[in-house]
Amino acid sequence: MPVVNFHLAEGQSSTKQHEQLLRESCLLYCEVLKAPMDRVRAFITSHTASQFTVAGDITRGTGLNHAPYFEFIVLEGRPLEERQRLLSGFTELLVNIMKVRRELVRGCCRRVDPEDWAIGGVSASVLRKEEISMRAEAAALSVNK
Repeated sequence: MPVVNFHLAEGQSSTKQHEQLLRESCLLYCEVLKAPMDRVRAFITSHTASQFTVAGDITRGTGLNHAPYFEFIVLEGRPLEERQRLLSGFTELLVNIMKVRRELVRGCCRRVDPEDWAIGGVSASVLRKEEISMRAEAAALSVNK
């Protein structure tokens, strides 16, 4: 379920930086949410520099006012501490990998009700209930051994 999308102005960063940002953002999600890697998705949406403004100024590919924006999705019910760690962690990745000024980075967490999220066409609320039930059964079996 974890999904993050970084909005970047074109020409402000390299392919190598993009790949590192995507890899490390997936690792951050796994660490913070204890999510399996196969569930994590990370994207970069590039915006033409002439169509990207910061404080009313067109970026023009100079790098002086590169101000990435990110948004990520978690299922409703995730603790505030986890959401704040992700907000902070994604910001750190942009500052360290993309070499942007911290004060120019913006980010947003979007919480989605499990009934409004589908995985393979099945509501996450249904899958979550099944997963919790299977974990409980496995735990009961290990206690009874």
